[in-house]
Amino acid sequence: MTELRNVPSSLQVAVVQAAPVLGNLPASLSKALDLVERAARADARLICFGETFLPGYPAWLDYCPEVALWNSSGVKEVYADLRANSVVVPGPETQAVAEAAAKLKVGIVIGVNERVQDAPGHGTLYNTLLFFDPQGQLVNRHRKVMPTYSERMVWGQGDASGLCSTKLHGANVGGLICWEHWMPLARQHMHNTGEQIHIAVWPTVHEMHQIASRHYAFEGRCFVLAAGQIMLASSLPERLSRPEHLSSDTLIERGGSAIIAPDGRYLAGPVFDDETILHANLDLAEIDRECMTLDVTGHYSRPDIFRFSVVQDEKG
Repeated sequence: MTELRNVPSSLQVAVVQAAPVLGNLPASLSKALDLVERAARADARLICFGETFLPGYPAWLDYCPEVALWNSSGVKEVYADLRANSVVVPGPETQAVAEAAAKLKVGIVIGVNERVQDAPGHGTLYNTLLFFDPQGQLVNRHRKVMPTYSERMVWGQGDASGLCSTKLHGANVGGLICWEHWMPLARQHMHNTGEQIHIAVWPTVHEMHQIASRHYAFEGRCFVLAAGQIMLASSLPERLSRPEHLSSDTLIERGGSAIIAPDGRYLAGPVFDDETILHANLDLAEIDRECMTLDVTGHYSRPDIFRFSVVQDEKG
């Protein structure tokens, strides 16, 4: 079969579904690196993690009642802990991930809480998705453009500089974070970048997130790696109170990770409630077959009547 897009015929991928050590950056990083090695030993060439895996999603925003009193000392202390355990880009944590990527010759996509260390923006945190190539280079940094609801208490708004796809093992790989998948123009712009593999990161890939991930695959005629994480209620910060209805062993983030084909069907998962690594071998030629009926960047785009632009000036 003729390779129309000059890409590899297939690519082995993995989605890591695991529990970070919430609020502990060194421990979460160590666990992530161990899981990367485990996935690579199973022949994965592209490995991704869920939203803000380093050092975990701030689920206390949704569960701990003190958050309503955002000026309380307990909430301020928890935020300070999050800031102290967030990732500076570039920094020692990104260097460690880059070295793992180069050693194992894998692409790695991982969500982090990013801390801006220097002016401008000193002190600001971002919900960020980092892309490392198999040569150990940080090739893309995407900051969530619109933190959702209570997330705006801890994260700033990102820009469009990371809304792109980049080559990993010869395939065009891009990604969006959580509710960005309900931003129609963000989706269209990412489709326009020629994504072949899309990383969709979530805290939990619950039913509506499954729908969004499968729709993205069908709409964009691309493979989607939907990555969630696992989190127990016992991981919530000790400084804040836990709602009475949550026992310590209640899962507040349940995973739901899946690997989805360009026609919307599942290739792996979804898997809930367990730490696991999902694997699939992607037949990239399937993209060309599926574009026969729908191609929102080509014969189905109608650029003669629909146009929009993207402001991609980097904020720093």
